[in-house]
Amino acid sequence: MTIGGVDADAVDGLTVADVMHGRCDALPASASVADVRAWFSISASRRLALLADGERYVGSLTPADVAGDVDARRPVLQLARRGATLAPDTAAAAGRDLVLASPARRLPVVDDEGLLVGVLALTTDRRRFACRDVD
Repeated sequence: MTIGGVDADAVDGLTVADVMHGRCDALPASASVADVRAWFSISASRRLALLADGERYVGSLTPADVAGDVDARRPVLQLARRGATLAPDTAAAAGRDLVLASPARRLPVVDDEGLLVGVLALTTDRRRFACRDVD
């Protein structure tokens, strides 16, 4: 597979594992609101912060979750939501539909053991998976 993206409508026979970002940045579960704000500030494309305890997924946040008057010293684990996740073997079309329904256009991919294995994301125009091309 090569880096790029897959047309979000051309996914017959593909799974979430085929079109996800396998390498994703996760913040430690011990992060503060200030840490997450700083992480979001690095790039406008960062729309979902994933939290992990080691490799285990524990929750996620959007920029709105840490905006405004939220105390910068507050542990983000108090604000994080477990929310929807996708299994790697989910059909890519089903994953696409769930991602389209998500305000962040991203969902964590979590295996049966609760380990964070990637993130399923769509491009800003919602026409391609922000991932890698399938050979």
